[in-house]
Amino acid sequence: MTDNLEILFQKITHASKIVILTGAGMSAESGLQTFRGAKGFWSKHNPMELASKEGFTKDPELVWKWYQERYNNVEHNKPHEGHFAITALQEMLQELTVITQNVDGYHQQSGTKDVLELHGSIVKFKCLDCDRKYNEAIIPDVLNNCNHCNGLIRPDVVWFGEQLPHNTLKEAEEKTLQCDLFMSIGTSSEVYPAAGLPLLAQQKGATVVEINPYETALSNKADIVIRGLAKEILPTVLRNVKNKIQRN
Repeated sequence: MTDNLEILFQKITHASKIVILTGAGMSAESGLQTFRGAKGFWSKHNPMELASKEGFTKDPELVWKWYQERYNNVEHNKPHEGHFAITALQEMLQELTVITQNVDGYHQQSGTKDVLELHGSIVKFKCLDCDRKYNEAIIPDVLNNCNHCNGLIRPDVVWFGEQLPHNTLKEAEEKTLQCDLFMSIGTSSEVYPAAGLPLLAQQKGATVVEINPYETALSNKADIVIRGLAKEILPTVLRNVKNKIQRN
């Protein structure tokens, strides 16, 4: 792993445009439960009952209560050292874009700018009927109605059967096509279209790096694989990149 880290330090310092894609593993390191795997949410709950428009329409109280628990979990925990390391790298480097599959808002909370949230945000809300946006002022303790059309207010996340936000996905693909270094961090690389982004970058000549404690669908395709936790690897990356930049 030491050799791969050293190569990564060099790649970062010489890259002009970097894209970082983060997944559920980043959130798990902050104490949030993931969705897939033996202990994930979907092993205990029917996703169509709790994460779909049909499920919300059928039993809004049940869905709201479940999202309230998740919201409170996000509020109880916090970003880890890996989140803050990404923010510091973004401030230090020429151009670094963060694309995330996570809905916890931890990248923004740690100071990262212009985060592309592919799956929306659990700390933002919108009307089920008219799509009017609401922020955290709508505290998710009870169901609320839209002050514009009186529809139910729902979490502003992408549910099953819904399309990813078009403009966000378009920008994510554009940034991916332009980058010369793509880093996939803490994602299983199983959920599309996000899982296709590193391969898209690679086709355009970018170096693809995976940072993950586990083998994933991307592992045998990535140019550099680093096994470990993001909250341990990324601060190391930050320190070494900072040293290399200072020496230059």
